Amino acid sequence: MASHTTAALGGLEQLRMCGAGAGRALAVLTSGGDAQGMNAAVRAVTRMGIYVGAKVFLIYEGYEGLVEGGDNIKQATWLSVSNIIQLGGTIIGSARCKAFTTREGRLAAAYNLVQHGITNLCVIGGDGSLTGANIFRSEWGGLLQQLVTEGKIPESVAQTYSHLNIVGLVGSIDNDFCGTDMTIGTDSALHRIMEVIDAITTTAQSHQRTFVLEVMGRHCGYLALVSALASGADWLFIPESPPEDGWENFMCERLGETRSRGSRLNIIIIAEGAIDRHGKPITSAYVKDSSKMGMEAVMALLEATPDTPACVVSLSGNQNVRLPLMECVQVTKEVQKAMDEKRFDEAIQLRGRSFETNWNIYKMLAHQKALVSASVQSNFSVAILNVGAPAAGMNAAVRSAVRTGISQGHKVYIIHDGFEGLAKGQVHEVNWHDVAGWLGRGGSMLGTKRTLPKTCLEKIVENVRAYNIQALLVIGGFEAYEGVLQLVEARSQYEELCFVMCVIPATISNNVPGTDFSLGSDTAVNAAMESCDRIKQSASGTKRRVFIVETMGGYCGYLSTVTGIAVGADAAYVFEDPFTIHDLKANVEHLTDKMKTDIQRGLVLRNEKSHEHYTTEFLYNLYSSEGRGIFDCRTNVLGHLQQGGAPTPFDRNYGTKLGVKAMLWMSDKLRESYRKGRVFANSADSACVIGLRKKTVAFSPVTELQKVTDFEHRMPREQWWLDLRLMLKMLANYQISLTEYVPGKMEHVTRRTLSIEKGF
Repeated sequence: MASHTTAALGGLEQLRMCGAGAGRALAVLTSGGDAQGMNAAVRAVTRMGIYVGAKVFLIYEGYEGLVEGGDNIKQATWLSVSNIIQLGGTIIGSARCKAFTTREGRLAAAYNLVQHGITNLCVIGGDGSLTGANIFRSEWGGLLQQLVTEGKIPESVAQTYSHLNIVGLVGSIDNDFCGTDMTIGTDSALHRIMEVIDAITTTAQSHQRTFVLEVMGRHCGYLALVSALASGADWLFIPESPPEDGWENFMCERLGETRSRGSRLNIIIIAEGAIDRHGKPITSAYVKDSSKMGMEAVMALLEATPDTPACVVSLSGNQNVRLPLMECVQVTKEVQKAMDEKRFDEAIQLRGRSFETNWNIYKMLAHQKALVSASVQSNFSVAILNVGAPAAGMNAAVRSAVRTGISQGHKVYIIHDGFEGLAKGQVHEVNWHDVAGWLGRGGSMLGTKRTLPKTCLEKIVENVRAYNIQALLVIGGFEAYEGVLQLVEARSQYEELCFVMCVIPATISNNVPGTDFSLGSDTAVNAAMESCDRIKQSASGTKRRVFIVETMGGYCGYLSTVTGIAVGADAAYVFEDPFTIHDLKANVEHLTDKMKTDIQRGLVLRNEKSHEHYTTEFLYNLYSSEGRGIFDCRTNVLGHLQQGGAPTPFDRNYGTKLGVKAMLWMSDKLRESYRKGRVFANSADSACVIGLRKKTVAFSPVTELQKVTDFEHRMPREQWWLDLRLMLKMLANYQISLTEYVPGKMEHVTRRTLSIEKGF
């Protein structure tokens, strides 16, 4: 992390020199509808504020509590937000407040803040809440002068607290705010929707039923769209793209076609705000009758000056960025205006690139067009296989790749049992409906083994020749990357291997070079997080207890680190962040001191290969011995439980997108390399890893990735998520220099860049 020090200096260095937040006060409130994850944000803001030396206040019942004051504004301690990270809703309450929409209400709110010396406010809510916060900020000086005039505060107080800093965190399950990839609560809402869909699937298939599911989204169809992608729904209604007139008959015909082809299940998803082209609501009842994100917020507040505009902390790829609050609000309002004026194509674009991509992919994958005519047939043959350990989302990627390949006119093969299956000739042509129902299934429907090509190269070449395979999509972990690299290196020996190759990284370890996120790692983190939450809860009501939990991941500590942040772990030991016996001693002493207070439970994570000698058993013995008389210890090895069952909505959607993009890329490469009646591809860029890197999807040649790969430990030499370890340590109350923290950048964006930068 030392390499980032220079980038983190400036405002942060000044804060560090003066004791960071010493002498300053900040408050946090939640407003509007509650959303899962709000408590995690409240916890992060509170602890980060205390960590840097500021006074932190919790404002209960949102703006209503801010206006009423009194006991609604309470100073927080470290323990005030203990054991809340896993709770739904918001522990500080949320209420819509009519009084705050008036100047009199905002005057009362200003008086209450000044009484506590608060000039930094973090608001967690939707666009209405954030707009109200910005109005409050713009009026602040005038409000204080009015309080002086009315004799409620002296002039000296008005001068001392002359400026109010505002930072927003967007909490809305609808994901309807422009400027961020995902708002707080959206992912949890998608989980609930998918649980419902998965639960009804078995019943629907047993009885050959059609289910009509209405989801929230009065003005934004994001939840409906992504859940339709993740479930393979047959029909979708969203407010941004009303169906053409006569859609009822067209939909019934399509559903009838799928039934005639043997489908026993039809799912129709409707956003609650869905309308037709004339603005008439499309309700689930009518269709049935027809068809039967907090740490960054604190730093933004403390770095703010009177000239700093109010900002919203947003997520772009894996990067925290700060965007001007009112610019984001304005674009969000323009979406609604475009929909009201029936400019639906523009509304789709304004929602952002991610939304538009999801919509286009859904339309392509939901319905098979008429059989591809002979003139459209490509005469290319592509094959798909899985390699390595199973990972959630593999089946989603296979499904979308198969259907995209067929829509491109290719002959598509699936190969069972990885490279070993290719060597044994376990190759089968697949059609559109063969992959129906694969989206929500965990593991690998194709079967997967760790066998690498070099052990059976000649047999692989024989079957490549026999089936005339001209492109190969390999979905898997480090073995997938390594296997394709071996095939590329063998091109000089076997001309048959001069075909197009692409790797979709899929592994819970998230250790494949060329991508920030591997398919399946989100499901793994969720599974590990749920297990840790249950483990912590098991000690409820017992004496003080510390749990030592071992996670998977090989030498890669991603799973341990991200899970540790998600569950509020006291420490997470990983290979990439070397530790000594002195570090262990300091950790034990730190946890021992915490357990002498009101804290009842502690959690320590250890990546399975974090250290050769400091094993899970060693840590258990160390913590047990040093904590004797203060706390006892238990160990848990999560093992293959972390692979998860059904993939999360993120992994379903991510796998679907990667499968489509990989197949389209291979199709382009096939056409480029087709000469004299055959495909001949031997350039470096004809064999790539597809991955999400910061904000965009990139294709990286496997031969170039060799230079940045640690083959001994099976992972990239540099890993972006190591920066997150600072957050983990800060929120566990370790004293870390703020100069190591890398703040999000303030980006001034236009309407166009807001819509383009959102997602991939």
